[in-house]
Amino acid sequence: MRRAVRLTALLALATGLGACAHVPPPEPDQPPVAATPACRSAAASLHFDFVGAAPSACSVEGARAFGLLVTPEHAPPINPSPWYAFRYEAEGGEPLAVTLRYLGAQHRYAPKWSDGAGEWRDLPVEPEADGKGVILRLPAGKGLVAAQEILTPGDTANDLARWSAATGAQPFTLGLSHDGRPVDAIRLGRADAPRLVILLGRQHPPEVTGAIAMRAFVDALAEQAADLGDVQFLIVPMLNPDGVTRGHWRANRGAKDLNRDWGLFTQPETRAVKAWLDALPQAVRPVLMVDFHSTRANLFYVQGPDEASAAQQRFRAAWLDGRESALPGYPFTIEPRNANPGSGTAKNWFFENFAIPAYTYEVADDADRVGTRAAARALADSLIPALDTLER
Repeated sequence: MRRAVRLTALLALATGLGACAHVPPPEPDQPPVAATPACRSAAASLHFDFVGAAPSACSVEGARAFGLLVTPEHAPPINPSPWYAFRYEAEGGEPLAVTLRYLGAQHRYAPKWSDGAGEWRDLPVEPEADGKGVILRLPAGKGLVAAQEILTPGDTANDLARWSAATGAQPFTLGLSHDGRPVDAIRLGRADAPRLVILLGRQHPPEVTGAIAMRAFVDALAEQAADLGDVQFLIVPMLNPDGVTRGHWRANRGAKDLNRDWGLFTQPETRAVKAWLDALPQAVRPVLMVDFHSTRANLFYVQGPDEASAAQQRFRAAWLDGRESALPGYPFTIEPRNANPGSGTAKNWFFENFAIPAYTYEVADDADRVGTRAAARALADSLIPALDTLER
């Protein structure tokens, strides 16, 4: 049996949750995901029947009160990125109370609320009396609640199509996930351009602010596509489509943290990137890798002074140094160290195998979205000149 069996499925069997909710058609070319049963009272209901929904054990605690147990996709220990997402329907004018409780984590993500029209706003929370959970007060009617804005594989497909329309580059599939979802990519610049920059995104499903930064970053690169010269970009905006679709905290469908699989390559998603790199012409060489993530603060993990060559230090000085407080809405720090020694992170693997700058671009969970986008565009605009320092 897969060790990724959902703890929530076991809890659902134990608590006898109601009949299955209707599952809407999956996104194009996406296999369906079995939904957690709907949770219903006489006046309201919670549903988990959409892409990005996190299957959670649900209890009815009153006509207008529910409890959700937010659990990881496989048994702890797991990095505490407790994702949750559900939609609700509530009759009448009284607010709906939903209490979030956690297994293997504490409350981290400030909830976002949407009426389904695409706009998201922050939702206040109240601590539960025992301090173990938080209570959400939801307006009557219909709404969508999630730990962060929901960006699905369908949204990524739209991004790829937009970049393609702007540049003429064609998206392509590197490989397939465990569930058969495509790991899609796009190459900006000439295929024979000798310098290659690799951009990775969404290894960890809940890290939406990193995805927001990456989207703006690539938007800016797409505007420069005609002037990239001898630089090309491999862009993989969603490495973990199964985890995103299934509402995972961290792992892919194989219960593996993909950002611990570089060098091991036990998973189809990381193997797909490795196979593409292995097939490069000898004249093409990687010169930089940037991996977009989210954490509790804005920062860049870079190589330490004992690791980075003089050329790599010049590149960092040209691209990042001195800009820590210069980008409105995105103040950041630079962490020149190996944050996960001995682990199979993309940062470690690309640095060790290609002797290139390999950076983790982290965006705070609660980062200002407008500032995040503007900063990402500014950093993309200054990247090509900074790369030239590596050639001295």
